[in-house]
Amino acid sequence: MSHYREPFTPDEEAVLARFFTNADRPVFALINLPEVVKGALFARYSRTSKSLRRLFLDEFVSEADTGIAAIAAQFDDDPLVDMRRAEQLYQRVFFEYGDDSVAQLGGTHLACEQASNILTKVLEWGRLAAYLEQSTRYIFYDAKLGDRYRFTVPPEVAGSDLAGAFEDHMIATFDLYSRMVADMKTVYEARFPKQAADSDMVWRSTIRAKACDATRGLLPAATLSNVGIYATGQAYEMALVRMQAHPLEEVRSYGGMMLDELRKVIPSFLTRVDLPDRGGRWSAYLEAVHRRLTERAAELPSPAAVDEPSVTLIDWDPDAEVKLAASALYAVSDLPDSRLMEIAREMSDADRDAVIGDLVGDRANRRHRPGRPMERSDYRFDVVCDFGAFRDLQRHRMMSIEWQPISTRMGFDLPVDIADAGHAGAWNAAMDRATEWYELLRERFGTQVAQYAVPFAANMRFVMQMNARQAFHLIELRSQAAGHPAYRHVAHEMHRLIRDVAGHRRIADAMAYVDYSDVELERLESERRSEARRNAASED
Repeated sequence: MSHYREPFTPDEEAVLARFFTNADRPVFALINLPEVVKGALFARYSRTSKSLRRLFLDEFVSEADTGIAAIAAQFDDDPLVDMRRAEQLYQRVFFEYGDDSVAQLGGTHLACEQASNILTKVLEWGRLAAYLEQSTRYIFYDAKLGDRYRFTVPPEVAGSDLAGAFEDHMIATFDLYSRMVADMKTVYEARFPKQAADSDMVWRSTIRAKACDATRGLLPAATLSNVGIYATGQAYEMALVRMQAHPLEEVRSYGGMMLDELRKVIPSFLTRVDLPDRGGRWSAYLEAVHRRLTERAAELPSPAAVDEPSVTLIDWDPDAEVKLAASALYAVSDLPDSRLMEIAREMSDADRDAVIGDLVGDRANRRHRPGRPMERSDYRFDVVCDFGAFRDLQRHRMMSIEWQPISTRMGFDLPVDIADAGHAGAWNAAMDRATEWYELLRERFGTQVAQYAVPFAANMRFVMQMNARQAFHLIELRSQAAGHPAYRHVAHEMHRLIRDVAGHRRIADAMAYVDYSDVELERLESERRSEARRNAASED
């Protein structure tokens, strides 16, 4: 499949060659840069419409504090020479010890650009890696790549007679998004005038985020995004094996580009990925499992149209708080777990409260979370919310999360502010057109390809299984006032269900930083704090 090739001058390409594995492909690894610079690049990445290489050239090369100019000056014509020498050493160690754990000790930063929002979820599947994705909250998606909006025509469609019509549909969708996000920005500027105490930057950033949040539901899953990844060789190997087995051509093709770039920097850790009797056999196994389960699911009855809650607590442990008290004492006692369970079960409510209170401790902020004893209890939630909110919740990968293919068959979210601004008709018409395209693509190419036409506003179903410790992190973080209302609602419901349905009052009450406050301008306080940190840093 084709991708936009960003133009660089010969001088710019000479600089980029020292720090990136290529200057002309959407996938590239970062080389020869200090770790702190790589981290800063990726942190900036999520809030800009620029590519990583353009961001590097515009904002990092000339910055004296990064030392990049000095680093570039000491390279010879081939900055990968030293890396290849190091790889020879890794390769000897790898084969001498023959242990997969060696591949956990070498990693690299990889930029993955121009990836659809279907592909980004595949890239971010693995637990043992760090990801940072371009945000729909901080940039307007009316900015183009060259002469076209930021969307992809999936290869399956691009090779068919529907290619031209699908592209026209995407252009019309992005045209509508561009008009609506601009109008909502004007609406919010009038509704929330700048306060005297706030800078122009704080106010503009807050208004922009509010307009982006309101209109992001129009964006289709075919929308392109950028993802920064830091992972070990082992994590990349597992991701690439999965991608080789994926039913979508975009995913398989992109995996091939990733493998090409990663082999320039950590080849020893990726030797097995495309060997027929190693990675090839592994991918074939995954593909066969997916195919058999898909065929079996096709025999299931069609879902009934029912009015169901957005969040349902499916499974929990009735003895969770007894087990929690026993677990809290395990590491600080010399008693077996079975005896501690007996003691915890015999405790009075007051004594059990005291033990769990000691485990929770005096939390000064939401980052002060109880330790591993909280992992003794599990919760399984079935969630229905829009795809846009799912993208935020899916980032919590340490829990078990699985999702069904997105579709237009579960309805759509219509933001209140969109309706109040008089855009309900245009919004609903856009959802109707997306539905028509979804059904057409589903009939021609199947459910996987049809996902590209689905808007972020479409409802979807997924399951999240987490222990109580992970619940602290997710619920307290995603309920914060700065969050999007769609996922704040999910977090609030999870907290309520743990308390009222599971009956785990002690656990729910310990989540002291769940935020139920009602705010209209979600990002305002966060932007104020960010500016305060910037001002403090500039004074140092």
